[in-house]
Amino acid sequence: MSRFLALALACAALPAAELPRKAPELTIGLNGGKQVALSSYHGKVVAVAFILTTCPHCQNTTQILMRAQKDFGPRGFQVLESSVEVGGEAMVPRFIESFSPPFPVGFNAFADAQTFMQHSPLLIMHMPGLLFIDRQGRIVAQYEGDDPFMSEDKQEQNIRARIEQLLKAPAAAPHKTTARK
Repeated sequence: MSRFLALALACAALPAAELPRKAPELTIGLNGGKQVALSSYHGKVVAVAFILTTCPHCQNTTQILMRAQKDFGPRGFQVLESSVEVGGEAMVPRFIESFSPPFPVGFNAFADAQTFMQHSPLLIMHMPGLLFIDRQGRIVAQYEGDDPFMSEDKQEQNIRARIEQLLKAPAAAPHKTTARK
């Protein structure tokens, strides 16, 4: 019993993800050998979703994000989605065919998602993983499937409110440079 208690205490002492934090570069593999880089969306509000293509909760989140992309995309919002299951590369084409998302859907190793989310490999990562990045490239919020933010009855409302909040935030002032004479 003492070994289990020690493990529980060790897990409880693991640090939570730092928020806000600068979003590290993330490159998502796309079918056909292409890639999409998170940095190519700098200046937009971005939602990054790590999913399992066969997970019903992940599929529901995808459908919510599809509606959000349609509604908020013209205002500077972008969704990127990445399958993190083993064999994700083979699963993504069928997922895209089934859902027709209006945003890039690709694949990464599960460890890439854990690192990006600052999620300890000692803890279970409840899917989907959803992060919000502001126009300055900072991760300002992140959630996992077991978070109350992601509950079925409030998820769409919560996601839309978070996007609206980030879109209304003032953009960073442009950096002034002095012309040389």
